[in-house]
Amino acid sequence: MFQASKTHLNELQIKCLEEIVIVIDKQDQIIGADTKRNCHLMENIDKGLLHRGFSVVLFNTQNQLLVQRRADAKYTFPGHFTDSCSSHPLYVPEELEEEDAVGVRRAALRRLQAELGIPQDQISIMDIIFMNRIYHKSPSDDIWGDHEIGYLLLVRKDLTLNPDPREVRSYSYMSQEDVQELLDRGTRGEEKITPWFRTIAEGFLLSWWPHLEDVSPFVEPDKIYGL
Repeated sequence: MFQASKTHLNELQIKCLEEIVIVIDKQDQIIGADTKRNCHLMENIDKGLLHRGFSVVLFNTQNQLLVQRRADAKYTFPGHFTDSCSSHPLYVPEELEEEDAVGVRRAALRRLQAELGIPQDQISIMDIIFMNRIYHKSPSDDIWGDHEIGYLLLVRKDLTLNPDPREVRSYSYMSQEDVQELLDRGTRGEEKITPWFRTIAEGFLLSWWPHLEDVSPFVEPDKIYGL
């Protein structure tokens, strides 16, 4: 069954499944490590396997949000509209560092450069602001799913983009009204939207949007949204 479920994946996605990510408990305490593949199989998620992830919401200085549509070869939620960049810190020393979420921010910097093609000289971890943590559990299909505590990270900067088509099917900058219309179309079944992007947009972004020019960390250290 697992082999059959991989038939839509490209070579990059199959390789990514062997990356080692951070296994946590529901208090976001590190308890181990496992492959990305094992962490996203529903048979393991149903047994409680939980991992650490992140989502980046990237705004330009016109306060438009970068929204991407995931490539059709992604193993979870292929072809869905989602946040600017979402992935996982790896189980390596530089991405395990927890003070000021610096490890997760380093992981986000790595993925922003790899997935969105942002030049290294245009962005640093100082541009990436840790805002909150979000718990979500969501099946993608009978085989794959997501069960993570995701760090919500915010960037507001004008950047050059050159997304990897193996990761990103399409992308555009959207106004608050555009995002609301996208969510409405998703509710009507006209578009596919990742569940975590809906949570982020409805739970945070629509209230943050008027205050983006004064953005500052929103973290409540002991609180995880959704738990």
